[in-house]
Amino acid sequence: MSEQSRFMLVVSPLMKNSPAFERAAALAKASDAALHIVAFDYLEGLATAGLVNEQALEQMRLGYVERHHQWLEDQARPLRKLGVHVTTEVVWVESPLEEILIHLREQPMAALIKALEHESLLSRLMFTPLDVHLLRECPVPLHFVSHVQHALPRRIVAAVDPFHRDGQYQGLNDRILSEAGKLASLCNAELEVIYAHDLSSISAAEFGFDHASAFFSSSAAKALFDAQGEAFRELAERNDIPAENQHMIMGDPAKVLASYADAYDIDVIVMGRVAHRGIGRLIGSTVEHLLYRMPCSVWVVAPEKLE
Repeated sequence: MSEQSRFMLVVSPLMKNSPAFERAAALAKASDAALHIVAFDYLEGLATAGLVNEQALEQMRLGYVERHHQWLEDQARPLRKLGVHVTTEVVWVESPLEEILIHLREQPMAALIKALEHESLLSRLMFTPLDVHLLRECPVPLHFVSHVQHALPRRIVAAVDPFHRDGQYQGLNDRILSEAGKLASLCNAELEVIYAHDLSSISAAEFGFDHASAFFSSSAAKALFDAQGEAFRELAERNDIPAENQHMIMGDPAKVLASYADAYDIDVIVMGRVAHRGIGRLIGSTVEHLLYRMPCSVWVVAPEKLE
């Protein structure tokens, strides 16, 4: 997967198993990498229990952490028998985001793996979930595991957008294809590449058209489509993607990718993360829109350098 040889699996504080365990173990085994399993515990009822003194409360916390650590060791034991080097850790912390980022700075990882925690739309509007915070800030590849048909993915799609005029993320598409190619090679999986293009999101002025009517004329639209196609083919060929595995599909990217993944039993979609500022950050990126509606897992690649 990368020069790093360690994966980090973040698990629930509730001592419950998830498909992410199976995926993390399979990836670590296939890549001969170590696996660090960590739980960031904080139970509101236990943390704020008012009927016991502070000393007794601390003993309760320590007891819960110890039980959780033993539970993680029980999950790790069969993985070790398969030859995977597994370490476990439990940390009591109210806000895990900063602790996760500290862990990643102190112990570089090939990827962070986590089960996707499904949140209601109302909850996401009122509070930013941990998964969305990680999506925006995680400095390493981030694998959200939701549905697992196969421990090792068999069908992988890389989603690219080679027609960005903004040079801030130049090279991100190549990074996406590089990560997707490594993942496909590791898993012996089929890799396809999709460019879902949506003309409604493109500014006419951005491409030199003074009037919207000129922009949406048949000749202008064809010229733009041809330019997009050429950019896509150049990107795919540069990364050794066969022509039959290249797909350029018109439509809203979130809808196109979700529909494609559902129709063709895709195991993982590899996407790039684009930072947003101001209202754009509030609205979110394509990958944020996809996160809670995808019928498969998502592998997110961050830009090499964020401003």
